Amino acid sequence: MSPDSMAPASVRSAAEVNEQIRALWLRAGGTLSAQERAEYELLVVEWAAAIRGAVVEAA
Repeated sequence: MSPDSMAPASVRSAAEVNEQIRALWLRAGGTLSAQERAEYELLVVEWAAAIRGAVVEAA
């Protein structure tokens, strides 16, 4: 299975997800707990999917 087919479809824009990532880091004070790290990883995957979607849309 390709990595693209495993990525969840993003309904939020990359900017929205990026803002949530920034807020998570601010709340965590720069050091993520295990739970925050898991949330961060999911957000990064969602952000990457949103970026890919924006690039495909632009093409």
